[in-house]
This record gives sequence, structure tokens and C-alpha cells, in this order.
Amino acid sequence: MRLEKVKHLLKEKGLDAFLISSQSNVFYLTGFRSSHAYVVITAQSHHLLTDARYYERAKAQLPDWDVRLIEQNAVRYIKNFLKELGAEKVGYEKDKVSCEFQRMLRTRGVKWVGFSGFLKELRAIKTKEEISIMREGVKKSDAIYRRLLEFIKPGMREMDMRAFIVQEIFREGASGESFPAIVASGEGSSVPHWETSQKQIEAGKNLLIDMGLVWKGYCTDFTRTIFIGRAHEEFKKVYQTVKDAHLFALDKVKVGNTLGEVDRAARKHIEKKGFKGLFTHSTGHGIGIDIHEYPRVYYKGKDSKRVIEEGMVFTVEPGIYIPGKFGVRLENIVVVERGSGSPLSEVSLDLIEL
Repeated sequence: MRLEKVKHLLKEKGLDAFLISSQSNVFYLTGFRSSHAYVVITAQSHHLLTDARYYERAKAQLPDWDVRLIEQNAVRYIKNFLKELGAEKVGYEKDKVSCEFQRMLRTRGVKWVGFSGFLKELRAIKTKEEISIMREGVKKSDAIYRRLLEFIKPGMREMDMRAFIVQEIFREGASGESFPAIVASGEGSSVPHWETSQKQIEAGKNLLIDMGLVWKGYCTDFTRTIFIGRAHEEFKKVYQTVKDAHLFALDKVKVGNTLGEVDRAARKHIEKKGFKGLFTHSTGHGIGIDIHEYPRVYYKGKDSKRVIEEGMVFTVEPGIYIPGKFGVRLENIVVVERGSGSPLSEVSLDLIEL
């Protein structure tokens, strides 16, 4: 089905062939992952080109594909292969390759046409199989988080907690982190993308945990903010505001609404509660094979007008960040099914005080 849709795009764009070079798009079309593989698609055929390190595995895993061995310089091989196919007008991912690669592709007899986000609309709508895989991954992420809550003790370092998360990811059978886990305590949590450090976790301060894993090639992304000890009133007010903003945003995740409406619902509530200017990023982002995919859930830009459709999967993650004090973010992956959005995670948004 995916290949047929790509072949339809070729016809729509008037192309004889398309060269896929990004690892994530190669995986999306083939289910095969490597550090050096290309996909060439024409209206009549589909081919995977790879080197000797992956050739035998690719042949075994992809019986319905024409798998070719790159025995020389990759660009030279691609050029010769396209001549063999008789392709004269070829598309490529200009947003995924270097300027040097683009320069090297130039050849007499072939017109190269660059595209940005050629497969982004296809990848934005997940299949039932993709959603099922992501649901499995989130279930594993939830289990790790619950074990993490039992592990946390004052005096530990942020990095001790990240080490625990990574260890548990592999114990769950996942292939690794979907991004370097963020463990941010106290003042560090006021920096949205804090780099996990050797800082000790203290009683009487909050702890922000942003983590994810890769399961069967698909990413998870999850954030909760907890408090070590009894939370003070200022923190409780901020936490409740973020929680309510999250729920207001989720309520707008409905087929026919726009992504801009989702972001504005969270942002409007945060500003109404007196925290204008302290929500410093978008409400969410698409997620799947890559941790950040199209579309962005934000009130600005082209994506703001993107209408929500059945099968879309993206994060909802509002936050408030008070410089020098603390930050709160609450994030779930949301899937659009039967007309509205629902979180994949089963972990409550309620405040936890350890």
C-alpha cells in the first residue's frame, strides 16, 4: 500500500523515479534498517541498494524487493543504475542530503528534482499496525516509569536516574533511547531541554523526567514532573495550570479541527492563569519512526492550519518554565481514533509527591 502511494506520487509529480536516501524513509518503505541503503522506486519497480555489510540480510528480509549490491562508489552506482532503468527525471530528498551529495548526483541525461518532505503526508497518517507498535512501546515506557518512581531517592544524581532508565529500556527488549533522557531537578527543570547532569536530587524540589524508547523501529516520548517531598503552593498552582492546559489541548484533538487550535487551547489557558511568556515551545510534534516528525502542533506557521485526520499521532506537552526556580511539563503521545484524540500512556497526570 505504501509503495502504491509513492508510485502515485511519482505520476503526480511527473517523475520517472525517486531516490530515497534517509534512513527513516528507507525503513518506512522497507522495514529494513541500515546505515547505508538507498531505495529507488519507479512506476513499475522498487529496488533497495546497499553494500556488502547488509546485502545478505536485506535479501533474506525483503523477498519482494529487488536488492542490489553496491560494489563501488555509491553515487556512481546510483547513476549507472538509473541509466539502466532509463530514468530521465528523478526526484530526491533535498532536505535529507548534503550539498556535496547533491552536486555529485549531477549527470548528463538525468534531470534531478529536489523535494522537501516528499513522504511527510504519508507518514503523518499511521496505519493500524504502526499504532499498535507504538501502543506496545508506550506500555513498556509506562512500566519503566513506574519502576523509576520506586528507584528515586534524594541524594541520587540526575545521571544515576538516566542510567536506570537506559538499563530498563534494554531489559524491556527495546533497541535503545529515542533521545537522550532528560532528568532535570529543581532549577534545571526551568530549562526545557536541560542536559542531564551530575547534579544531586534534593528533597523539597521538583523533578522533571522526559524519556523515550525505540520499539520495533518506532519512538515513544513521555514527560512527567514530580515533587520530592511535600510540594509548596506555588508549585501546585503551576502544576495544576499545566495539567489543565494539557486537558484543554487534548479536548481540541478532534478530526476537522486544526493543529493550531490544539496549541492555542493550551497557550490561552496558561496565559489566562498569569504565566504569559513562560510556555516557550510548541504544544507538540508528530512522532513515529523519528522522535520529531511532521506536523508541528503550534499556532504559528503552515502546520497550524493542518486539519486533524484519523490516524494522526503526535505529542501534547504544554509546560511552564520559571527561570531560576522550576519548570513543569506533562507529555503524552496522542492518537486520533474514532474522531478524537486519546493518550497512549496509562500513567495519570495527577501530581505525585515522593
